[in-house]
Amino acid sequence: MQTLVHKRQLASHTLETWEWASPALGRVKRASVLVPRTCTAEGRDVPALYLLHGFGGSRTTWLTGTRLTEHLAALELLVVLPESGRRWFINDHRGFRYEDYLVDELIPFVDDRYAVHLRQGVRGVGGFSMGGAAALMQALRHPGLFDVVLSHAGAFEAPSRVGDPYTGLRHDPDTAIPSTEAHERVWGPPGSPVRGRYDLTALLEQHDGGGLSVYADVGVDDYPRILRMNREAVRKLAASGIETEFSERLGGHDLAFLDRALPHSLAFAANRLKRS
Repeated sequence: MQTLVHKRQLASHTLETWEWASPALGRVKRASVLVPRTCTAEGRDVPALYLLHGFGGSRTTWLTGTRLTEHLAALELLVVLPESGRRWFINDHRGFRYEDYLVDELIPFVDDRYAVHLRQGVRGVGGFSMGGAAALMQALRHPGLFDVVLSHAGAFEAPSRVGDPYTGLRHDPDTAIPSTEAHERVWGPPGSPVRGRYDLTALLEQHDGGGLSVYADVGVDDYPRILRMNREAVRKLAASGIETEFSERLGGHDLAFLDRALPHSLAFAANRLKRS
Protein backbone atom coordinates (compact mmCIF):
# COMPACT_ATOMS: atom_id res chain seq x y z
CA MET A 1 0.00 0.00 0.00
CA GLN A 2 1.47 3.33 -1.10
CA THR A 3 0.88 6.38 1.08
CA LEU A 4 1.09 10.01 0.00
CA VAL A 5 3.24 11.58 2.72
CA HIS A 6 3.90 15.01 1.21
CA LYS A 7 2.36 17.27 -1.41
CA ARG A 8 3.45 20.77 -2.34
CA GLN A 9 2.55 23.16 -5.14
CA LEU A 10 5.55 24.60 -7.00
CA ALA A 11 5.58 27.19 -9.75
CA SER A 12 5.09 24.79 -12.66
CA HIS A 13 4.73 21.39 -10.98
CA THR A 14 3.12 19.66 -8.05
CA LEU A 15 5.60 17.74 -5.90
CA GLU A 16 4.19 14.51 -4.45
CA THR A 17 6.16 12.12 -2.25
CA TRP A 18 5.03 8.52 -1.78
CA GLU A 19 6.07 5.92 0.77
CA TRP A 20 5.64 2.15 0.87
CA ALA A 21 7.18 -1.02 2.25
CA SER A 22 9.19 -2.38 -0.68
CA PRO A 23 8.97 -6.17 -1.15
CA ALA A 24 12.17 -6.13 -3.25
CA LEU A 25 14.20 -4.27 -0.62
CA GLY A 26 12.55 -5.34 2.61
CA ARG A 27 12.42 -1.77 3.85
CA VAL A 28 10.29 1.35 3.63
CA LYS A 29 11.21 3.56 0.68
CA ARG A 30 10.12 6.95 -0.61
CA ALA A 31 10.02 8.38 -4.12
CA SER A 32 9.00 11.85 -5.26
CA VAL A 33 7.07 12.77 -8.40
CA LEU A 34 6.94 16.15 -10.13
CA VAL A 35 3.63 16.48 -11.99
CA PRO A 36 3.43 19.39 -14.47
CA ARG A 37 0.46 21.69 -13.99
CA THR A 38 -0.44 21.42 -17.66
CA CYS A 39 -1.51 17.84 -16.90
CA THR A 40 -3.98 18.80 -14.21
CA ALA A 41 -5.09 22.11 -15.71
CA GLU A 42 -5.44 21.12 -19.36
CA GLY A 43 -5.67 17.34 -19.29
CA ARG A 44 -2.59 16.73 -21.44
CA ASP A 45 -0.62 13.50 -21.38
CA VAL A 46 3.15 13.66 -20.95
CA PRO A 47 6.14 11.28 -20.91
CA ALA A 48 7.71 10.13 -17.66
CA LEU A 49 11.38 10.78 -16.90
CA TYR A 50 13.14 8.93 -14.07
CA LEU A 51 16.20 10.71 -12.63
CA LEU A 52 18.74 8.72 -10.60
CA HIS A 53 21.03 10.57 -8.19
CA GLY A 54 24.78 10.14 -7.72
CA PHE A 55 26.66 8.19 -5.05
CA GLY A 56 25.48 9.11 -1.56
CA GLY A 57 22.65 11.29 -2.84
CA SER A 58 18.90 10.99 -2.44
CA ARG A 59 15.65 11.90 -4.17
CA THR A 60 16.01 15.42 -2.68
CA THR A 61 19.44 16.00 -4.27
CA TRP A 62 17.80 17.10 -7.52
CA LEU A 63 15.55 19.58 -5.71
CA THR A 64 18.10 21.09 -3.31
CA GLY A 65 21.32 20.78 -5.32
CA THR A 66 20.07 21.90 -8.75
CA ARG A 67 17.44 24.19 -10.24
CA LEU A 68 15.59 21.20 -11.66
CA THR A 69 12.11 22.65 -11.34
CA GLU A 70 13.17 25.88 -13.04
CA HIS A 71 14.72 23.94 -15.90
CA LEU A 72 11.52 21.90 -16.24
CA ALA A 73 9.17 24.90 -16.28
CA ALA A 74 8.79 25.11 -20.06
CA LEU A 75 8.87 21.34 -20.63
CA GLU A 76 6.05 18.87 -20.32
CA LEU A 77 7.63 15.99 -18.43
CA LEU A 78 6.46 14.06 -15.41
CA VAL A 79 9.65 13.48 -13.41
CA VAL A 80 10.16 10.66 -10.92
CA LEU A 81 12.91 10.88 -8.28
CA PRO A 82 13.78 7.57 -6.57
CA GLU A 83 16.69 7.01 -4.19
CA SER A 84 19.22 4.30 -3.37
CA GLY A 85 21.80 6.16 -1.24
CA ARG A 86 25.13 4.44 -1.87
CA ARG A 87 23.74 1.17 -3.22
CA TRP A 88 23.45 1.97 -6.94
CA PHE A 89 20.25 1.16 -8.87
CA ILE A 90 21.17 -2.47 -9.55
CA ASN A 91 20.66 -5.89 -7.94
CA ASP A 92 23.93 -5.87 -6.06
CA HIS A 93 26.46 -8.23 -4.50
CA ARG A 94 24.97 -7.95 -1.00
CA GLY A 95 21.46 -8.74 -2.21
CA PHE A 96 19.98 -5.24 -2.34
CA ARG A 97 17.58 -5.43 -5.29
CA TYR A 98 17.28 -1.82 -6.44
CA GLU A 99 16.84 -2.87 -10.06
CA ASP A 100 13.80 -4.94 -9.10
CA TYR A 101 12.54 -2.04 -6.99
CA LEU A 102 12.84 0.37 -9.92
CA VAL A 103 11.54 -1.88 -12.68
CA ASP A 104 9.00 -4.08 -10.90
CA GLU A 105 7.66 -1.71 -8.23
CA LEU A 106 8.24 1.96 -8.94
CA ILE A 107 7.51 2.06 -12.67
CA PRO A 108 4.27 0.03 -12.41
CA PHE A 109 3.15 2.22 -9.50
CA VAL A 110 3.77 5.43 -11.47
CA ASP A 111 2.09 3.96 -14.55
CA ASP A 112 -0.98 3.12 -12.50
CA ARG A 113 -1.18 6.12 -10.17
CA TYR A 114 -0.57 8.73 -12.88
CA ALA A 115 -2.19 6.92 -15.80
CA VAL A 116 -4.52 9.83 -16.52
CA HIS A 117 -1.50 12.11 -17.01
CA LEU A 118 0.97 9.81 -18.73
CA ARG A 119 1.62 9.13 -22.38
CA GLN A 120 1.35 5.38 -22.16
CA GLY A 121 4.64 3.50 -22.30
CA VAL A 122 6.78 6.55 -23.13
CA ARG A 123 9.65 6.88 -20.65
CA GLY A 124 13.14 8.22 -20.23
CA VAL A 125 15.75 7.57 -17.55
CA GLY A 126 18.76 9.65 -16.60
CA GLY A 127 21.18 10.42 -13.84
CA PHE A 128 24.44 11.82 -12.55
CA SER A 129 27.65 9.80 -12.08
CA MET A 130 26.45 6.57 -10.42
CA GLY A 131 22.93 7.38 -11.60
CA GLY A 132 24.01 8.20 -15.15
CA ALA A 133 25.74 4.86 -15.57
CA ALA A 134 22.88 2.95 -13.93
CA ALA A 135 20.38 4.69 -16.24
CA LEU A 136 22.16 3.37 -19.33
CA MET A 137 22.64 -0.08 -17.81
CA GLN A 138 18.93 -0.41 -17.02
CA ALA A 139 17.86 0.85 -20.44
CA LEU A 140 20.10 -1.74 -22.10
CA ARG A 141 18.99 -4.53 -19.76
CA HIS A 142 15.31 -3.82 -20.38
CA PRO A 143 14.85 -3.09 -24.11
CA GLY A 144 11.69 -1.15 -24.84
CA LEU A 145 11.20 0.04 -21.27
CA PHE A 146 12.92 3.39 -21.87
CA ASP A 147 13.13 5.44 -25.06
CA VAL A 148 15.73 7.96 -23.88
CA VAL A 149 18.78 7.87 -21.61
CA LEU A 150 20.43 10.96 -20.10
CA SER A 151 23.86 10.56 -18.53
CA HIS A 152 25.86 13.28 -16.79
CA ALA A 153 29.44 12.20 -16.01
CA GLY A 154 28.41 8.55 -15.97
CA ALA A 155 30.58 6.15 -13.94
CA PHE A 156 30.40 3.51 -16.66
CA GLU A 157 33.46 1.52 -15.63
CA ALA A 158 32.24 0.67 -12.12
CA PRO A 159 31.87 -3.03 -13.06
CA SER A 160 35.52 -3.22 -14.13
CA ARG A 161 37.05 -1.09 -11.35
CA VAL A 162 39.89 -2.76 -9.44
CA GLY A 163 41.18 -1.30 -6.19
CA ASP A 164 40.97 2.46 -5.67
CA PRO A 165 41.91 4.48 -8.75
CA TYR A 166 41.02 7.65 -6.80
CA THR A 167 43.52 7.20 -3.94
CA GLY A 168 45.12 10.57 -4.58
CA LEU A 169 41.81 12.36 -4.06
CA ARG A 170 40.98 10.99 -0.61
CA HIS A 171 42.31 14.10 1.13
CA ASP A 172 39.35 16.07 -0.29
CA PRO A 173 36.30 15.66 2.01
CA ASP A 174 34.00 16.59 -0.89
CA THR A 175 35.10 13.63 -3.02
CA ALA A 176 31.89 11.62 -3.48
CA ILE A 177 33.54 8.45 -4.81
CA PRO A 178 33.33 5.11 -2.96
CA SER A 179 36.33 3.49 -1.31
CA THR A 180 37.38 0.01 -2.43
CA GLU A 181 35.43 -1.53 0.47
CA ALA A 182 32.26 0.45 -0.30
CA HIS A 183 32.60 -0.30 -4.01
CA GLU A 184 32.93 -4.04 -3.51
CA ARG A 185 29.96 -4.14 -1.13
CA VAL A 186 27.88 -3.28 -4.18
CA TRP A 187 29.82 -4.85 -7.05
CA GLY A 188 31.58 -7.74 -5.38
CA PRO A 189 35.23 -8.60 -6.04
CA PRO A 190 36.67 -8.42 -9.56
CA GLY A 191 35.14 -11.16 -11.69
CA SER A 192 31.91 -11.35 -9.67
CA PRO A 193 28.62 -12.28 -11.39
CA VAL A 194 27.25 -8.81 -10.60
CA ARG A 195 30.09 -7.13 -12.46
CA GLY A 196 29.53 -9.33 -15.49
CA ARG A 197 25.80 -8.67 -15.47
CA TYR A 198 26.18 -4.89 -15.82
CA ASP A 199 29.31 -4.68 -17.97
CA LEU A 200 28.66 -2.04 -20.64
CA THR A 201 30.49 -3.84 -23.45
CA ALA A 202 28.54 -7.04 -22.82
CA LEU A 203 25.23 -5.18 -22.62
CA LEU A 204 25.89 -3.39 -25.91
CA GLU A 205 26.79 -6.68 -27.62
CA GLN A 206 23.31 -7.94 -26.71
CA HIS A 207 21.51 -4.78 -27.87
CA ASP A 208 20.25 -4.32 -31.42
CA GLY A 209 20.93 -0.56 -31.44
CA GLY A 210 17.36 0.45 -32.24
CA GLY A 211 14.71 2.28 -30.28
CA LEU A 212 17.01 4.18 -27.92
CA SER A 213 18.41 7.72 -27.91
CA VAL A 214 21.25 8.67 -25.56
CA TYR A 215 22.41 12.07 -24.36
CA ALA A 216 25.72 12.15 -22.49
CA ASP A 217 27.98 14.88 -21.22
CA VAL A 218 30.94 15.32 -18.90
CA GLY A 219 32.86 18.25 -17.44
CA VAL A 220 36.23 19.09 -18.95
CA ASP A 221 37.60 19.50 -15.39
CA ASP A 222 36.19 16.17 -14.18
CA TYR A 223 38.53 13.45 -12.93
CA PRO A 224 40.66 12.24 -15.88
CA ARG A 225 39.36 8.70 -15.43
CA ILE A 226 35.72 9.85 -15.62
CA LEU A 227 36.47 11.98 -18.68
CA ARG A 228 38.18 9.07 -20.42
CA MET A 229 35.46 6.53 -19.63
CA ASN A 230 32.74 8.84 -20.93
CA ARG A 231 34.54 9.31 -24.22
CA GLU A 232 35.03 5.55 -24.49
CA ALA A 233 31.39 4.80 -23.60
CA VAL A 234 30.15 7.20 -26.26
CA ARG A 235 32.46 5.59 -28.82
CA LYS A 236 30.98 2.18 -27.97
CA LEU A 237 27.42 3.52 -28.16
CA ALA A 238 28.02 5.01 -31.60
CA ALA A 239 29.65 1.79 -32.80
CA SER A 240 26.55 -0.10 -31.65
CA GLY A 241 24.29 2.06 -33.80
CA ILE A 242 22.59 3.85 -30.89
CA GLU A 243 21.68 7.48 -31.54
CA THR A 244 24.01 9.43 -29.24
CA GLU A 245 24.62 13.11 -28.56
CA PHE A 246 27.75 13.93 -26.55
CA SER A 247 29.11 17.18 -25.10
CA GLU A 248 32.08 18.14 -22.99
CA ARG A 249 31.16 21.15 -20.87
CA LEU A 250 32.81 23.45 -18.38
CA GLY A 251 32.82 22.05 -14.89
CA GLY A 252 33.94 19.19 -12.68
CA HIS A 253 32.34 16.22 -10.97
CA ASP A 254 29.81 18.15 -8.93
CA LEU A 255 26.25 19.45 -8.73
CA ALA A 256 27.24 22.83 -10.17
CA PHE A 257 28.20 21.05 -13.40
CA LEU A 258 25.00 19.02 -13.28
CA ASP A 259 22.87 22.12 -12.87
CA ARG A 260 24.48 23.81 -15.89
CA ALA A 261 24.03 20.68 -17.98
CA LEU A 262 20.39 19.95 -17.10
CA PRO A 263 18.76 22.41 -19.54
CA HIS A 264 20.49 20.63 -22.42
CA SER A 265 19.68 17.08 -21.35
CA LEU A 266 16.08 17.85 -20.37
CA ALA A 267 15.45 19.54 -23.73
CA PHE A 268 16.92 16.47 -25.46
CA ALA A 269 14.59 14.21 -23.49
CA ALA A 270 11.52 16.35 -24.14
CA ASN A 271 12.21 16.50 -27.88
CA ARG A 272 12.93 12.78 -28.30
CA LEU A 273 10.09 11.63 -26.08
CA LYS A 274 7.67 13.91 -27.88
CA ARG A 275 8.39 11.94 -31.07
CA SER A 276 7.70 8.61 -29.37
